[in-house]
Amino acid sequence: MSKIQVSSVRATIKDLIQASSDKRRNFCETVELQIGLKNYDPSRDKRFSGTIKLPHVPRPRMTMCILADAADVDRAKLIELEYMTVEDLKKLNKNKKLVKKLAKKYDAFLASEALIKQIPRLLGPGLSKAGKFPTPVSHSEDLEKKVNEVKSTIKFQLKKVLCLAVAIGHVQMTDEQLLANIMLAINFLISLLKKQWQNVKSLTIKSTMGKPFTLY
Repeated sequence: MSKIQVSSVRATIKDLIQASSDKRRNFCETVELQIGLKNYDPSRDKRFSGTIKLPHVPRPRMTMCILADAADVDRAKLIELEYMTVEDLKKLNKNKKLVKKLAKKYDAFLASEALIKQIPRLLGPGLSKAGKFPTPVSHSEDLEKKVNEVKSTIKFQLKKVLCLAVAIGHVQMTDEQLLANIMLAINFLISLLKKQWQNVKSLTIKSTMGKPFTLY
């Protein structure tokens, strides 16, 4: 059972959007869901990790690159998606610094299905370490749809600290779009937690430059 009322979340979203438009920035602010956990010992308890696709793309300006075979290079050009070929990857020569730089340059990666197994051999563990191992895409899948799917997917992962933050939207979304993303994200997070709501200390939403608004 959800501990937060849709009506109160809706009101909080209105406050956040209002605060953001009062102090308009020259970029579109991302809205983040910040989570504080309790009754968890990350060193002892099983760390959870889960991904979920939100109904609305939270970060439309997310940068992506496909590690592509010849067919996918052509498909990437059609939708103006940045790409790298096997030859480009070989040039990095497993150089840790260069792979790290590549991982930093993009928010996420796709890779042609045929190449996915070669990536550790070509690049070493760099992309995995950065938490950006590519999502495979087959030739039969619609590439643009796949890009949007990755842009819509968020990940909850407990590491060594008891606070998490995920992008769940941006300030140019409608209230209803933000509401749908937030409710789905929270319900999914609760399903990952060992004691569900008993593990939640706080839930806050915040735009990039704005102040935090408490949901729970």
